[in-house]
Amino acid sequence: MGDSRIILPPGFHFHPTDEELIGYFLHRKVTNLPCNPSIIPELDLCSTDPWELNEKALMSQNQWYFFSQVIQGRATEKGHWEELDMDEDIVTSAGKKLGIKKYWVFCIDQVQKRIQTNWVMEEYHLFKRHVKKGRNGQKDLSEWVLCRVHHANADSQGIYSVQAGNDDEVELSLLDEVFLSMEDNDDAMSFPKLQ
Repeated sequence: MGDSRIILPPGFHFHPTDEELIGYFLHRKVTNLPCNPSIIPELDLCSTDPWELNEKALMSQNQWYFFSQVIQGRATEKGHWEELDMDEDIVTSAGKKLGIKKYWVFCIDQVQKRIQTNWVMEEYHLFKRHVKKGRNGQKDLSEWVLCRVHHANADSQGIYSVQAGNDDEVELSLLDEVFLSMEDNDDAMSFPKLQ
């Protein structure tokens, strides 16, 4: 298969908000409206392990973006995506609910155990009431989702990473640990005096 990566112009930064991902990109995909340029590819979630996304998904700032069809089991050759109970409503700046963001962590399946990795996926779903028939009365494509995958250690905002094992503990980033280790009283901290 040839190189299907999209070459973006110099200086192009793809850094959409959650509202833009759902309200523009996912909405246009679901309603079969054109999106120019069409930069987010379609990908079968079960055909690719997260570390293989470089050649298949749109990469921007250590994050990979792609559209996928909603499926029950999100298993790949090496593991599976496990849902975290951290659903988040996505609302417009005017306060109107557009959709929902679900969080997933990738687990490597081994013979006697599963190992949680630091690969995190945010899966964006459009609320059904925002879905209308596309052009030419084509079928409802509301089963499409937009996925953003990143490695928690590579995420500059990395406020958490999922710890390996079966317990539900969350491993904090180094910066979070520093802030949590500080005492709550003001006497424990000293700041330089401004003159």
